[in-house]
Amino acid sequence: MGLNEAPLLFNFEVESSEDLTYIPMAVRFNLDRFGLRISLAQWQMLPHEDRKLLARFPVEEDASIEPNFDHALFEMLRTHANVEPEWFTPEDAPAWRRTNAVPEGVMHQVALASLHAPSTDQWATLEPFKRYVLTKLSRKPEANHDFVPAMKEFGLAG
Repeated sequence: MGLNEAPLLFNFEVESSEDLTYIPMAVRFNLDRFGLRISLAQWQMLPHEDRKLLARFPVEEDASIEPNFDHALFEMLRTHANVEPEWFTPEDAPAWRRTNAVPEGVMHQVALASLHAPSTDQWATLEPFKRYVLTKLSRKPEANHDFVPAMKEFGLAG
């Protein structure tokens, strides 16, 4: 599977990412998938064209499908920021992969936003990347400004 034709951005991200000033969810997914961590400052040191390229990488669970994200990121950071990303060990079974229950963090964000909780069936039928996004947006105890727009975009809130 090759690169997407354009950066993969959800509608709710277009405004909040401010033209890739902030790290889009597609890049966050691939960072987590490969066990890489970069700071916002490091991301912003990359030229806009490099950020666009990183946001074009596929968002598939199988790291072997597109193994060049990590290499591209390393090369870009070395060239433009003279740094390397930090490594971490990705979770074996992250909450977003489980389809038998809506993660606690998502339920907490739903409660904070006074939304109806998605059913287990709704959660199970969401694309894995969308489950990842909602789980990622729900990792902190305070309300996330992108959570409600994401729920609406994914058809889980009116």
